[in-house]
Order: sequence, then C-alpha cells, then structure tokens
Amino acid sequence: MIDTHCHIDMYNDPLQLANECEQLGIITIGMTNLPSHFELGFNHLLKFKRVRLALGMHPLHAESHKKELPRFIRNISKTSYIGEIGLDFSKEGIATKNIQLDTFNKILYELKGHRKILSIHSRKAEKEVLRLLIENGVKSAIFHWYSGPLTLIDEIVKAGFYFSINTAMIKSKSGQEIIKRIPINYLLTESDGPFIENEGIPIRPKNLSIVYEYLSKNKFAGNHDIEKIVHENFKRMISSLSANI
Repeated sequence: MIDTHCHIDMYNDPLQLANECEQLGIITIGMTNLPSHFELGFNHLLKFKRVRLALGMHPLHAESHKKELPRFIRNISKTSYIGEIGLDFSKEGIATKNIQLDTFNKILYELKGHRKILSIHSRKAEKEVLRLLIENGVKSAIFHWYSGPLTLIDEIVKAGFYFSINTAMIKSKSGQEIIKRIPINYLLTESDGPFIENEGIPIRPKNLSIVYEYLSKNKFAGNHDIEKIVHENFKRMISSLSANI
C-alpha cells in the first residue's frame, strides 16, 4: 500500500510508526507543517527505505511563514517531497489569505527548476491553487483530501495532477461523489493520520486497507488490482524525478 500524506511527526510514537510502515512494506510520505518540523525529523528517517519526509509550510500556520520561509528555501535540496503546502480560504484560514498567497507564490517560485512531488492543501481555494500550479509550471502534484467542485476535477486531471483519497472521504456523501468523478489512473491513497480516526483511534497507514477495499467495490476492480493501479499511478508520477526518491 501507499500513504502519500501522513503526519508521522504528530503521532505519539513517530519512530515506531515509521518502523511499522517499513516492516509492512507501506510506502509512506511524512508531511510536515513547518520547515522547522522537517529539520527536527529529517535525520531520524534517513535510515528507512520506504518512509520519506516532506518539507512543508501549512497554510494554517501563516503566522510563522515569514520566519520559516528561509528555512524552507534552505532545505529544498534535501527531499523530493514537498508538503503540506497550499491555501486555505475556509473560515479557519480566510483571515490570513494574503499571507498564504504571498508564501505559496514564493514557494512555487523557489521550486521552479526542481523536480519535486507536491502534496497540496486547497480547502475553499481549489481554483486559485490550480491556477498557481499551472502558472508556475508544476509537473507533479497531489490534491490532498480534495473537497472542491466536482467540475474542477476534470481541469485538475487535464493538468496532470493526482488526488489522494482517505477514509473520511469514503464515509461522506460528498467524498464519495468526488471519488466517483476521479479517473482511476489519477487516484492515490492517504491516511492523513493522526487527524482522522478509525474506530476512535488515530488512523495509521496500515488502516488504508479500508480505502483499498472501498475502491475495489466502487471502481470495479479486485483488491489486488487496486493496489497495483495505485502503485502504478505513484510510479508514473515519480518517473520524471531523480533516482534518490
């Protein structure tokens, strides 16, 4: 299985979780909310083959962006994965809209010429995020926990970007409609742990079997086929990146 969006550093037992993923053969991309968090965790995950840490600047941490941006730029060369980054124009984030836009634009500018995979936060800002990704020539991006308009999915796919699906999405009517709209060859999977719970406990990457089972039933493929398809989607997305992934 593949978990393209997991906040490993937010668990009570981050190294134990990383070991669990490694032993189970789950490719896991650990998100970070700020570059300083990336710096704290980076060396701890270097020994793993299937677990990688992404460099992030979460839009809901806008109060720290100005101070943290130099750290972000300094660490770009250390990883092939960037996340969680993006925009959040929901009630929770709208007050810092201008700061978010300034930061996101600066990040995309700094990433030009670098081969990276971006995990994107886009709540209530999906059109703006897509426009900026295209304008800045981004080639590999994943819309994490997409909740925007159904019709925009077609434009995102046309731009060559992917979607990561989690257990919360498969349990809501709106999430199910979104999943139905996404072409199967643009689907990836994520836990977004520990922010989603499974039976009252923070979800772990190994619980992604729930998502694979759902996709098997609703995308008309056997469980083994879904695992193969998601793996091929991930492989295709990273094919243009450097071999150090």
